[in-house]
Amino acid sequence: MIPNGSWVEIEKIILSPEERAPQTPEDTKCTPYKLRLSGFLVSEGKIGDKVKIKTLIGREMEGTLIKNNPGYDHSFGETVQELLHIGLGGEA
Repeated sequence: MIPNGSWVEIEKIILSPEERAPQTPEDTKCTPYKLRLSGFLVSEGKIGDKVKIKTLIGREMEGTLIKNNPGYDHSFGETVQELLHIGLGGEA
């Protein structure tokens, strides 16, 4: 069990595939539109449970518990060599 007060991530389906707009691109039309949100667990739970969290700004949200102690794994992608010298004024 993950204890009350732990930093966790939840997932909640905002729109099912049937509720998505008709102009949604074909490659995404068949998937649900999901929200992922981090916050402090209001009561203990385990991965897969429906839980309530409290966000850093105090908002309470409910969803399916998907991660305990989530981190950040985003990036700006691979380095584009051709862009490295932009703004150096001809140096390098």
